[in-house]
This record gives sequence, C-alpha cells and structure tokens, in this order.
Amino acid sequence: MTVNPVFNVLIEAANQWPNKTAVYDDLGKQTFAELYAEAEKLRVQLLADGIKEGMAVGVMAKNGRNFIAGIFAVIGTGAVAMPMSHQLKSHEISEAIEGAQLSALIDDTSSKDFQPIDASNIQLTNGVFRLTWFNERFDSPIFAPHVADPAFMRFTSGTTGKAKGVIISHQSALERTEAANNVLQLGENDTVLWVLPMAYHFVVSILLYVRYGAAIAIAQDFLPLNVINLANHSGATLLYASPMQIRLLANSESNLGMPTLKRAISTSAGISADICKQFEARYQLPVSQAYGIIEIGLPMINTFNNSDHPEAVGHVLPDFEVRLFDENLVPVPIGTPGKLGIKGPGMFDAYLDPPLKKSDVTVDGFFLTADFAIRNEEGLITIHGREKSVMNIAGNKVFPEEVEGVLETFQGVKTARILAVPHPLMGQILQAEIIAEESSEIDVEELISYCRKRLSTYKVPQRIIFVDDLPMTSSGKLIRY
Repeated sequence: MTVNPVFNVLIEAANQWPNKTAVYDDLGKQTFAELYAEAEKLRVQLLADGIKEGMAVGVMAKNGRNFIAGIFAVIGTGAVAMPMSHQLKSHEISEAIEGAQLSALIDDTSSKDFQPIDASNIQLTNGVFRLTWFNERFDSPIFAPHVADPAFMRFTSGTTGKAKGVIISHQSALERTEAANNVLQLGENDTVLWVLPMAYHFVVSILLYVRYGAAIAIAQDFLPLNVINLANHSGATLLYASPMQIRLLANSESNLGMPTLKRAISTSAGISADICKQFEARYQLPVSQAYGIIEIGLPMINTFNNSDHPEAVGHVLPDFEVRLFDENLVPVPIGTPGKLGIKGPGMFDAYLDPPLKKSDVTVDGFFLTADFAIRNEEGLITIHGREKSVMNIAGNKVFPEEVEGVLETFQGVKTARILAVPHPLMGQILQAEIIAEESSEIDVEELISYCRKRLSTYKVPQRIIFVDDLPMTSSGKLIRY
C-alpha cells in the first residue's frame, strides 16, 4: 500500500506507542494501536465501496474516537477529508455538501438534521458510520485540481461575510503541526483536555496530538465539574478551550483543582483579562491566549507574558513572521494599530471557489487576516478586532469584541453582542444585545456603571436589550451584520 503523509502520522504513532492511550472518551480508553486498527478497517471498507483519490468526502460525527478514525480513514483512501460538526442544521449541511462539491459523506448517525434516504452502513467496533453518495462514485469530478496533493478542506467561520472553502495539502498540514509544536513541546507524556468541537480544530490540533503521541481526553459536555473530574482522571497536562469554557471553569463552585495541568490555552475568540485573572486565581495557572486561523494554523501564542498581559495573543512563533499594514498596505510603525498580516510554514494552499491559489491572495507572501492588531516594543501582539466589525462612534473607532469582553465579565451576563445602530442626533450609538444567565436579574444601571469604569466613554453601550438568543455560526462564533 502506498501511504500518504497524513495517514502515515497515525501509522507511525501506532508503531511508536502501540499500547499508550491515545483517546479517553465516553467509551473508555483507546490505544494508538487500536485507533489505527479502527481507521485502517474503515479505510479498506471505504475503498471497497468506491471512495478514491480525487474525491472530497465529508466526515460528520460527534467528538470522540470515531471522528478521529473517520478523518484518518478518508485521507488514507487518497480522498480529501472535510470535517463537519454533527450539530450543523439541515440547511447548513446542504450548503456544505454543495459548496464543497462533496462526492460522499460518512456520518455516525448523531446528527438530528441529516437523515439520508439511501445510505449504506459500515460497522465499527463501537458504533457505525453511514456512507452517503452525492455523485456517481466513478464519475465524480476531480476535487480542487488547482491544488497539489490536497488533504483537508474546511470552510471559514463566515462571521462577517460568506464562508470560504480553505484547502490544505498534506505537506502544509504537517508543516503547521511541526511549527506549532516547536513551541507547545507536546509529547508522549502529555494529555490534552479537549472541550472544543473537533470539526473546527482537527488540522492543527488533533493531528498534532496524534503525531507527537499526546493523549486526548475528550469532555462530553461543558459542565465545569465534569471537565475538572476528567482532567484529574486522565492526568491532563494541557487545557485547550474557548473563552466561554475558561469562564465556566473560573466560576466553578467546586473546590477541586486541576493540579496536573501545566498550561491553559484559550482560542477561537478574544478573552478578557478579568476572566484570565479569575481562572489564574482559581487554579494557580495563567491563561495563554492563542491566535489560530484556518488559513495559517497557530502562528501566535502568549507563552511568557500571559500573567502580566493576558489580553495579548503573545509573540509570533519562531517560524512565522508578522507585519501590520495600513489601508494602503504600507507597514505601520511599532505601537500603531494595523491590519494583521502573517506568513510562515503550513499556510493554506488555495481557496476552493473561486479557485484562487495562496499566491493570488497574499501580499509579499503575507496573508491578510482581516484583524486589526498592535505590537509593542517587545513584540507583544494584541488583537483589537475584526476589520469588518469596526464601528465609528462620534469619530472614534470601536471594536465590538473589546466591549463584549467587558460585558461578559459582569455577573449574570452569559453572552453579549455589540451593534452600531442609527441615532437621529449622534449618527450611531452602541447597542448591546445580552443573553442573561438563567435566573439572573441584571440591573441595567449597574451594568452601564460597570462598563464606564472599564471602557472609554465612547465605548460604553448607550442602549441595552435582553434577548433569548443571538445568531451564531456553526462553529459557535457571533454573526455580525
């Protein structure tokens, strides 16, 4: 059998650490040898059923061993794998299938919104995958012919515009995991406490852990006590979580700690300094922000300024280069906000539709991220907000992410979204839409006073509305209008 580079990661892990635990999940423990055996069995069956090189295949499953085996199995056939969340709604699934030009999809039946009419079952040791075809298996067009050796495809989050299909080759996937682990330094003695959706973090996270022999302890829910118990049961050394999960853990009423943790990393969105300080006080462990983006990987982590500057995403990793640009794409001086550009190993290879190569969308090799950032004299980088989300209030620029971060540290606020709405005299004012925690009664005047102590006057919301829900992308990020 000719082995492709990404599938070979799993083979080498099984050979090097056959009896070491690879996964802790709701089914118990699974070793690297067992994970490989499951993926190989599935790969052989997929080949027999017609999956082959040149196709694009979706993998939709809940977090767990079968999701990992499914991704590796699809890639092992030579096809391109597109990780998909089992929590996608029916219209999102249809849009993904059509937008990604999928030939087929395998799913673990956990989705409530995907009920294929004609599917064949593939039995696993624990569970089942259904195989659904969308094109004639032998007449499917070659996926992304403008990319050499593609391995993964994933859509961007689409928070401020139409989601784009990002294609990552085998070489790029391995380059970005190597670059990230040059700083993370994960190995066979590590266990990652996993609470994020695998569908949105596979390429630079799950693949990295398997490659370097780290176990993955997969939490089944966000309840703080359950996460803490899993950390202690598995001997977790790294927590990789979203700001919401960090906040839940920081506010846990349990007196249990997580003494084996050596590092806590927050990703997916900006996190406020207050939440980081609460977490550090609770667990005696600072929170490191990490800046991850599907087109790049993980180019920045706040590894040694995290306690003093938890609001920063840190310094650029050794293998990457950062440049901040003004609106004319001229580099800005230190201390001046600018559009964030990044280049380094493992960058994406192309967009799917329109079929643009990396070289078509980069500036002097830098990918422009649509984020505004600022860098100080020591090279510490802080994200201000998204270019498309910046608001103009009385001539001042306001990044809603900053205001939302303050609001969400107020007692009783679960989630907040900031909008700029028309005003007859001011032109625009800030409006906060807030989801309150269950059984919480929030005093609006107290909330505004809280903001005034922490924000410049023009950043304080002038109107507050309580809502039951807010529009979110499938990856759990706020949709902005």
